Amino acid sequence: MQNRNERILIVEDDPQIRNFICYLLKQEGFSYITVGTAQGALSILVSEQIDIMLLDLGLPDFDGMEVIKKVREWSEIPIIVVSARDQDKEKALALDSGADDYLTKPFSATELMARIRVVIRHLYKVGGTKQLTSLAVGGLRIDLDKRLVYLDNVELHVTPMEYNLLALFFRNIGKVLTTRYIIKEIYGVGYGTDTQALRTLMAGLRRKIEKDPAKPRYILTEIGVGYRLSDE
Repeated sequence: MQNRNERILIVEDDPQIRNFICYLLKQEGFSYITVGTAQGALSILVSEQIDIMLLDLGLPDFDGMEVIKKVREWSEIPIIVVSARDQDKEKALALDSGADDYLTKPFSATELMARIRVVIRHLYKVGGTKQLTSLAVGGLRIDLDKRLVYLDNVELHVTPMEYNLLALFFRNIGKVLTTRYIIKEIYGVGYGTDTQALRTLMAGLRRKIEKDPAKPRYILTEIGVGYRLSDE
């Protein structure tokens, strides 16, 4: 076990789940604080240095969705929702409200720690004051200054819309982006909710960056919610 610098806030009112998460974090060398209410979480966030928040939605004082919205008014701290709510609509709402990831109970130790590691890698990539202009995941690389895309050091010929879509994912590495959010960012707020154009655009991009578009390695589908650029 090694000591980690990251400090995690666990917002969970179920003692068994809270103790399980604490055990996992302790085994990995993380420091952590636990609270069982939404108000307690907000109080800790304004008074303590917290790097990541693990948030249950079904809290006794008010809903965790409200915590996400309130925190996003003043902070970009990574938020991983850990909830028993497994409806696609609930997941999409949490992500659209500002959560970075969504983990459904029951979950495995391996899955939780993998999600935390993804968030930490993203923290270190964007935490500096200098904005990176070249980003890579595996053999896929994007040059944000020159608007160029490379796969295994070979330049790919992508359309402007395909580039914009890929750039959006690279600016949110490891984060689940809802279909609604992607459509708004790519096509504009007045486009509506028709997903056909996005599916067509995604299929064209995948044919260029994936060895097997039917089994994507880079842009993964989160069924019923949206897509995520893998950082694993």
